[in-house]
Amino acid sequence: MSEVPSGKNKVKTFLVCLLAASFFWLMNVLNKDNYAIKLSYPLEVEYDNAAFVPVQPLPRRVSVNVSGNGWNLLRKSWLNFNALPVVYRVNNPTKSSYINSTTLTDQITELFPDLHVNYVVSDTFELSFERKIRRIIPIRVDSAGIDMRDGYVVSSIINVSPSLISVDGPISLIRSYPDTIRIKIPTPRIQNNFDESLPIPLPVTPLVEVSHRSVYVSFEVAQYLNAISQ
Repeated sequence: MSEVPSGKNKVKTFLVCLLAASFFWLMNVLNKDNYAIKLSYPLEVEYDNAAFVPVQPLPRRVSVNVSGNGWNLLRKSWLNFNALPVVYRVNNPTKSSYINSTTLTDQITELFPDLHVNYVVSDTFELSFERKIRRIIPIRVDSAGIDMRDGYVVSSIINVSPSLISVDGPISLIRSYPDTIRIKIPTPRIQNNFDESLPIPLPVTPLVEVSHRSVYVSFEVAQYLNAISQ
């Protein structure tokens, strides 16, 4: 008598058949043309960063609708995270308020020779640049605001290092910076020689490059002679 297949073997046979059918179905699907998908592709915006600053974040990816053979679409959708970015060059940053989607489509078409680029989704393509300028700002200590203990005075030159800093950034921000930066000494009732590094009171923003964020301040302190004799 032939052995009757067990329930476990029946399930195993069913799963093998199901996998085989799915495989052949997938092969058949992938060999067909005229499928369309939307891909998210890396984008790099090039500009003269020595002369201009983007005052709003630049787009980093572009969504593009493409169609073609199933295999080609599968390869692009799986491997596009390692793809080189599409490079879009901005020649006149202060006159460019958006990315030209037609130009971008032509560039993407060159990268996808085996696919048809239907259109580029251009919903986040706004650009905003300002000309970059540099200012040199002197650093001074607010000597009138130094809190000395009774009977003590500053007895030397107040040393500040660096005495000048540079700030680079968009013209609208840099023009709002003060002509001179005043450093306040926070220590109360000073009676000993002062020697500390103090922060420069400037706002922190990714749009502005500051050469230094702190300064070294030092000066000597002496007691009044008449205070000693009393």
